[in-house]
Amino acid sequence: MGDSYKKAKEAFVSDATGSSVLHINLISLVALCSIALYSALSSRLPSSRPIQFPTAWIILVFPLLLSMTLFANHAAFLSLLLLAPTALLLLLPRQQSGTPLPSPSSPRLPSAPEPQSRLAPLASLTVYRAHMMLMTILAILAVDFPVFPRSLAKCETFGVSLMDLGVGSFVFSQGIVSAIPLLKDPSYLSAPAGPKLLSVTRKVLPIIILGVVRVLLVKGTEYPEHESEYGTHWNFFITLALLPILQVALHPVIKRVPPALIGVMVAVAQQMTLSSGGLQKFVLDAPRTGLISANKEGIVSLPGYLAVHLLGLSAGTLVLPPSPKYFSRSLKAQGRPRRSSNAAPADPRNSLGAPRHNDKTAIELCSYTVVWWTLFGLSKVFGIGDGVSRRMVNFPYIFWVAAFNTSFMLGYLLLDLIFFPSKSVYSQTSKLKVPVDNLSHPSQQQQQAVPPALLEAINKNSLALFLLANVATGLVNLTIPTMYTSDFWAMVVLSVYAFGVSFTAWMLRSRRLLQL
Repeated sequence: MGDSYKKAKEAFVSDATGSSVLHINLISLVALCSIALYSALSSRLPSSRPIQFPTAWIILVFPLLLSMTLFANHAAFLSLLLLAPTALLLLLPRQQSGTPLPSPSSPRLPSAPEPQSRLAPLASLTVYRAHMMLMTILAILAVDFPVFPRSLAKCETFGVSLMDLGVGSFVFSQGIVSAIPLLKDPSYLSAPAGPKLLSVTRKVLPIIILGVVRVLLVKGTEYPEHESEYGTHWNFFITLALLPILQVALHPVIKRVPPALIGVMVAVAQQMTLSSGGLQKFVLDAPRTGLISANKEGIVSLPGYLAVHLLGLSAGTLVLPPSPKYFSRSLKAQGRPRRSSNAAPADPRNSLGAPRHNDKTAIELCSYTVVWWTLFGLSKVFGIGDGVSRRMVNFPYIFWVAAFNTSFMLGYLLLDLIFFPSKSVYSQTSKLKVPVDNLSHPSQQQQQAVPPALLEAINKNSLALFLLANVATGLVNLTIPTMYTSDFWAMVVLSVYAFGVSFTAWMLRSRRLLQL
């Protein structure tokens, strides 16, 4: 790779000013429409195993690629193309796959105790995380081709773009799954910090190594680099590895203060240091003369990413357990003195094996969505932070990422409630009362939506696929002058790349390779 091409490529991906929030929402809406089509198809027509993967790829992956390339400026039209067959399918009768309500003569089976430490899977969360990862994987290679609009590439300093959103969404999603150990054992927050820090450091050590290896490879192969993203040596892998460590350091605070409130406070502190503490001027104007100034973007943006991570953690405590109030009730129970063995049994609502209340989760998510969009809107009205900046991860960026992700998580959850409603739900206010212990089989207690197998496979090995995508992106850029590739050949390369990553996920769907 010649020096002139390297400089031209760096210029090609630099100085972008971004798009609009509406435009990015319309592009992202294609993902919701694709899952709506898939849900309508799977709930109305019988599935055929031999064509399961090709069908899923065409419906769930290829539209995402089109939305950020050929249809980037016509995303609403692409959504309509997906919604039209969805509407037709909804005219067909739903396949009967539920179990009947129990009759008084039904034989009772002894109920096995539900594991108390196992979180029931939430299909909408799996779909959200898989689609977020797919958008990220597709964009990191697509951005190197002219078929990918420059308005969707990472902004130089201020502005909103699809790729700017992807970075924050990755961190937000990481925060969601980091809630799992806290939900399984709330006393983990009170455990000694030393062993926890050692454990999480061992867990993220491979990510740190990958970050270091990436620096060495970029510097050693004349690979085009964009210093103003994270700095000269810093990269996203380093940020991703440090966030779980910082979260563990905050456990004593999380035990007493809701994670959402901590995230807001960190976001406010981040903006104050940028505006009043001179860090914004440092990032924009300071020459790269030492190790710290050379990596100023990565260092300064870290607290902002921590705020995004904490807001994701807060969302995780809402959507992962059976009830959105589960985590707060568990923390309150931890603070109460232990009763004698003859005391009344624990509240069944505080069991991870309890039936899900997705309607309550949707309401709670909706309230958080309104709060985050309001804070983002206020930052725009009052000019806080001089605009959205992924480079510095300022106040507007933090709440734009949080608002977007909670909105789309809510969208996926609503699709589950619409396409896969529970057949038998026991309600205290319902005229038809079916006590839970009268159900002949656990599956009758609540019918759960099942995520598409391809998206479940992508979510299962998301980190490994992300690393594979980074390697593939590097190889493509080292062998093809992507900047000068026609739209036709760009789509051929991108389609093969998207199919290859998806097929790898499909073949590995029975095992998990890496976990952060």
